[in-house]
Amino acid sequence: MSLPAPVDSKSQLRKTMGFWDVLLFNIATVLGPRWIAAAGHNGTSSISLWVLAAVFFFVPGALVINELSSRFPEEGGLYVWSREAFGPFHGFVAGWTYWIYTVFYFPGLLLASASMAAYILGPQGVTLAENRTFLLSVSLALLLIAVVLNIIGLNIGKWLQNAGGVGTYVPLVVLVVLGAILAITRGTATHFTLRNMMPTWNWDTVNFWSSIAFAFTGLELVSAMSEEVRDPRRTLPRAVFGAGALIALMYIAGTFAILAIIPADNIDPQSGVFNAIAVGSTALRIGALGVLAAALVTMGNAGGVGSTVAGIARVPFVVGIDRYLPAAFGRIHPKWKTPYISILVQAGLSGAILLLSQVKNQTVIAAYQFVVNAAIVLYFIPFLYMFAAIIKLANRRDREENAHAVLVPGGKAGVWVCGLLGFVVVLAGIVLSFFPPGGTDKSVYETELIGGTGGSVLIGLLLYWRGARSKQAA
Repeated sequence: MSLPAPVDSKSQLRKTMGFWDVLLFNIATVLGPRWIAAAGHNGTSSISLWVLAAVFFFVPGALVINELSSRFPEEGGLYVWSREAFGPFHGFVAGWTYWIYTVFYFPGLLLASASMAAYILGPQGVTLAENRTFLLSVSLALLLIAVVLNIIGLNIGKWLQNAGGVGTYVPLVVLVVLGAILAITRGTATHFTLRNMMPTWNWDTVNFWSSIAFAFTGLELVSAMSEEVRDPRRTLPRAVFGAGALIALMYIAGTFAILAIIPADNIDPQSGVFNAIAVGSTALRIGALGVLAAALVTMGNAGGVGSTVAGIARVPFVVGIDRYLPAAFGRIHPKWKTPYISILVQAGLSGAILLLSQVKNQTVIAAYQFVVNAAIVLYFIPFLYMFAAIIKLANRRDREENAHAVLVPGGKAGVWVCGLLGFVVVLAGIVLSFFPPGGTDKSVYETELIGGTGGSVLIGLLLYWRGARSKQAA
């Protein structure tokens, strides 16, 4: 029989994160060089998609997250907000899908990170970037590092996240500078016009539209760690706005830069950024810059894995305390005061999916695309709850009475606009994820995606019913 989680588990968590820790955490969590590579591979129309996603999804999402995190600064984030608005069952569904998405998300992130890390070796790294043995070895090593540091604690693990934020942003600044220099001195590899930068409807690439929205998610993650942030009501909103502006700017500028250096057809959707940096630095006779950038982004991606492990693991931790998951999830390490059971289970499942995705008889890119789209579908379910929750909770008295709340501007009308915009974009992202990318077997793709996501949700429902019965019997 499992022992009950101690009732004061959350009170034992340590407040270790300040403003700059949270800002860099957000950058490490949200900003991804692989999304710039994917946007470049999609072509010039990605530029307008970035702008549309920023205006109609990223900004409303940031406003919603700021209000909810300042009104409910509790460990658990999205789970807590959904539970407050719709009750325990819907809170569990939001929390479960928010956690289980990482089982599919980590393999995609780790594969992309390993592919980029190959460029540390210079030109010979191009071949390794598609070598399964190399990709698996590096991916599992990055996962192990993130897990160990986050179990030891955020006072140590946060430095991985901080290094991740810096290591992600600096190479992308290098990409933008290289793109600008080459465009001025040698012209661009891609012809940019207002017309070809507009969105285009293509059944082979419409799947990418959901990836654009997904690339802007993650600002809510640190809210799941509110009780480990110093002065969360003040720190979280400031860090969200600061990181949001830096991220949106880099996605747009980075896509311009990568297309200025390499034509869209030649851009690898996983490691294209570092191929572009290698090409640009070689053209300017500073080839070592490409190796340095690859080293920095490997550190950045390790930080991205670390920040996601740190944030997401707090959700099943709180659900475990509420007893809708096995009580072990609500335990903290006696020495390091971290939810170590949640972290270990999360890492173990992710490692298993990573191995399964690679032993199947499919290309590396096909395996990568599957885990990315499965992650998008599962991840967007709690976002539907989040945007619906802001509308449902707008009528509660505490919204006006809470002096610390950072409210969505425009009163209840502003809440409805932000909530509906975000809800529609997220719902469209889920639907578009089920359209297979060009060159993929439609029936196999849809069967795998429906089976993987549907099975994941079903497992969660079974665990909820088990937990609910146990609470009633207690």
